[in-house]
Amino acid sequence: MWHPDLSLPGQPKYLALAGAIATGIVSKQLSVGERLPPVRDLAWQLHVTPGTVARAYAKLVKDGLLEAVVGRGTFVAKPMVQPDWAPADEVNTSEPEMIELVSPMLPDVGQDALIRRCYAKLSQMPNQNLLRYPSQTSEVAAKRAIYRWLNGVNLGPFEAEDIVLAHGGQDAIMLILQSILKGAEPVILTEELSYAGFRRGAQLLRARVVGVECDQHGVRPDKFELACKEHGAQVLCTSPEVHNPTTVHTGQARRQEIAEVARRYYCHILEDDCYQLQESGLPRYRELLPELGWYVSSLSKSLTPSLRVGFALAPRAMTHDLKRAARYNHFGLAVPICDVTEMLLNSAVLPDMRQELRAQVNSYIHVAVNVLGGFDLKWRKDVPFLWLKLPQGWRTTAFCRAAEQNGVRVRPADDFALLDGRAPHAVRITINGRLSLPVFEKAVSVLLKLLDNPDDDIEI
Repeated sequence: MWHPDLSLPGQPKYLALAGAIATGIVSKQLSVGERLPPVRDLAWQLHVTPGTVARAYAKLVKDGLLEAVVGRGTFVAKPMVQPDWAPADEVNTSEPEMIELVSPMLPDVGQDALIRRCYAKLSQMPNQNLLRYPSQTSEVAAKRAIYRWLNGVNLGPFEAEDIVLAHGGQDAIMLILQSILKGAEPVILTEELSYAGFRRGAQLLRARVVGVECDQHGVRPDKFELACKEHGAQVLCTSPEVHNPTTVHTGQARRQEIAEVARRYYCHILEDDCYQLQESGLPRYRELLPELGWYVSSLSKSLTPSLRVGFALAPRAMTHDLKRAARYNHFGLAVPICDVTEMLLNSAVLPDMRQELRAQVNSYIHVAVNVLGGFDLKWRKDVPFLWLKLPQGWRTTAFCRAAEQNGVRVRPADDFALLDGRAPHAVRITINGRLSLPVFEKAVSVLLKLLDNPDDDIEI
């Protein structure tokens, strides 16, 4: 007898039940056409209220997993209306001419099928907004879905209406910088090695970028304070959860030190949180620094980059400024994108899909660590890239050139350094989930062979 597990914490019981039933359908514990227990019978078995079961059934009927037949009961939907979110058999099992390990590519654990399913369902639904400009009203449902998505992230007080939607994380960063920066030559601080989008945003806004020295815990508070004193910086752009490219994680004590410096010098902190696949539970700068903390994330590294859905939160006192920047830049996200985002994030199968996504990403990380773990390799569970410091005998440019000549592309440390900064001899290696594990393993094995055998003409 199939029996759902409602032990998943942190969500209403009806959502836990809906997710359990969806898992039962996908795992084929519940077969197509099978009749589910009547509401009252299942409620009695699970020791929940009939209303809880009724809400779960209603949600799954709406999602297309169940079918309610008047006078007969509730059944597992037929294949033609059942969303197939099982991983697609489209992973590249052949070896491409050039293997790209430059930008992370998530494995498909069903996102493709689910997104297609959402669009198909939307095409059959009435929509009063398809011939109108986007508006606050057309974004409401998507913002509420993102609000639930952010449940458990320690961001301080906020409501769904405080969320500002953007065309990806980079657009959200630009909106925040436009809301903060003032004066003829504003100054932005970043880690010495950092996401290039911070620098490119500064260039567009005619701001000067100053690097801040880091250690194994992230930004050094003393160097941050010195930069604030010397340059009158207006904002620090940082990624404390997952530093790109080094994978460094900043702990709570260091975050509190950074927040205190920012408060003393009235320097805003823009936190980029796009890479974390699993919540750490630590307070974000928006919670530690309510008057100066800004937050950016997106769906690109956790579900798909194709939708270009990013979101930002401002300090409460500056929410109006951020909303105005978004309105003046693009008048709002396209209506179909908002609609599919809402449906995607509210899908009953999403929790299981995210868990499977993390599991597959970690399987690629495991392969890379097994092959390259004998070198100075930095990695973290649930993070879709690794940081490799090259051994003596290799320089970054020569290594990347040799890797490309052998059919593998990686990203050099120079891509993360400031224009006037110095980059270490290191490379970032990303997870390419569109490759099969054997092909991915062969690619990192190519890197291993190069590391073990520097070219004769390289000076040591």
